[in-house]
Amino acid sequence: MARVFEREAFEVDFSFAGMTDPAIFRRILDGLGLEVSADTIARILRVYPEVLREEVAGAREYRAHVGVVDLLERFAGHEEVALGLGTGNIEVGARIKLEPLGLNPYFGFGGYGSDAEARDALLRAGAERGAAGLGHALAACRVVVIGDTPRDVAAAHAIGAPCLAVA
Repeated sequence: MARVFEREAFEVDFSFAGMTDPAIFRRILDGLGLEVSADTIARILRVYPEVLREEVAGAREYRAHVGVVDLLERFAGHEEVALGLGTGNIEVGARIKLEPLGLNPYFGFGGYGSDAEARDALLRAGAERGAAGLGHALAACRVVVIGDTPRDVAAAHAIGAPCLAVA
């Protein structure tokens, strides 16, 4: 993320944990006293995937945590389970990150930072897509969020979903 601003030697001194890509760039721009508009954010988000591809390709250690693929395999075969991705990344960014790990096929849908800047809104968008994919109304589905930041837990609770918090 910070590499997007490298050419101008800007420093980024806050944690991105649990933030959406648009919110991160908005905060960076605001902190630099630069224009914060939807157009500016959109222009940055068009460049970001190229930089992210380079970062992921150059990563020395890039792996899925132990047990993740086994867990996905266990759920993937169930007709009444829809595995979705809820992430602050814009969709193309999420797909770039999942690609080298072979995880994209497990997630046919999701809620992304490209859907909404607010984390609860993007989780709701993903949950609605999952319900639609199962042919059910969202109210008839049980949504469970697995998250790794306090923002994930708060967003899950905001949409009425339990959250399994992992470290």
